[in-house]
Amino acid sequence: MRYAEATVTVVDPRSYMTYQPFLPEAAAGSISPRHVVVPLRRVVRGAEVLTGRVTTIDQDRKVATIAPLVGEAYELPFDYLVIAMGAVSRTFPIPGLAEQGIGMKGIEEAIGLRNHVLEQLDKADSTTDEEVRRKALTFVFVGGGFAGAETIGEVEDMARDAAKYYQNVSREDMRFILVDAADKILPEVGPKLGQYGKEHLESRGIEIYLETSMDSCVDGHVVLKNGLEVDSSTIVWTAGVKPNPALSRFGLPLGPRGHVDCNEKLQVNGLDYVWAAGDNAQVPDLASIKAGVPRERAWCPPNAQHALRQAKVLGDNVVAGMRGFPQKEYSHANKGAVAGLGLHKGVAMIVMGKMKIKLKGRLAWYMHRGYHGMAMPTFNRKIRVFADWTLGMFLKREVVSLGAMETPREEFYEAAKPAPAPAAPAQEKAKA
Repeated sequence: MRYAEATVTVVDPRSYMTYQPFLPEAAAGSISPRHVVVPLRRVVRGAEVLTGRVTTIDQDRKVATIAPLVGEAYELPFDYLVIAMGAVSRTFPIPGLAEQGIGMKGIEEAIGLRNHVLEQLDKADSTTDEEVRRKALTFVFVGGGFAGAETIGEVEDMARDAAKYYQNVSREDMRFILVDAADKILPEVGPKLGQYGKEHLESRGIEIYLETSMDSCVDGHVVLKNGLEVDSSTIVWTAGVKPNPALSRFGLPLGPRGHVDCNEKLQVNGLDYVWAAGDNAQVPDLASIKAGVPRERAWCPPNAQHALRQAKVLGDNVVAGMRGFPQKEYSHANKGAVAGLGLHKGVAMIVMGKMKIKLKGRLAWYMHRGYHGMAMPTFNRKIRVFADWTLGMFLKREVVSLGAMETPREEFYEAAKPAPAPAAPAQEKAKA
């Protein structure tokens, strides 16, 4: 935009953007967690970044209510509005899930999962209680899409490497379980590659249970629909996503699954001053419609491939809308999908016109890293990610658990907490 043409304000509860396809590698220690996030204030220079949450939006007055990290809520007027809140984990009312589950939507969860898994190996190596040991070395993952399959592949790889440094723990002592309600895993890469991914994970000793679900996990006691019961200290939930539920408070037209209802120009239907994109938007997939898919079933899937491209079109359309120029429609044909299943292991489906190229193994893994490495926002982060990968070729994987990060003040508190009051002298006790 021209100088002083508009003020752009970004409101987000976090001051950074997370590149989510790299969360499994961050959880496995292949990439430094700080290199998976991009600080907003560095990359959106010229914009005002407010760290807080939008609690309500008054569409009639064009005012948003902001709840900052500290202090009282306040109102922020706007002329144009962009909704890009992404998605949250899709959960179900399963007993024990809220208390025991670990998600994989943010970098904090990836760091927490890594520390947690390594801490379980520490527990198992040092205990003489066989029941505690068995529970610590059982890892349950729910969800067989990209997030679930990639995470269990990376974490199993990390645990296998880490076990070499433990005297009383080996890979054979561990039990990895992947559960999915569907009849296949990795549906994004097609049935053949999905079957290959399943067979590959099983060859590494990972148990996979399809067409089943988890009934409960109270106190780590996992009960599956197929009758299997195990005790596990690690329950990772990656069973899909849903639009941010806060959207229901913003007075926007929503689709049947809670997404913001948009037209082909990424403009919210019925509101000519609001646009939306990414995982929280229901955008018609023009490429699929042209290919013959019924319009009522042709929606852009919630993935980075579409979100990154939608953002560019949305930016142009917002400026065009401000200036009264025609806006362009968003259309993108699927270019394929790539998935990493651990070091030197992966699957990839590349679409070139009407031809689909299917790769597996090390070559697919190179495709996975190459694609996401180039898609990583900012040159700074690209260099750091590729540097992590290059160092990983010559240095052994780091297997340090920093579990104390969860409660960093605990040790200091124990050292500095007030001393107990001195006991009363015996003579005073007798008088009393």
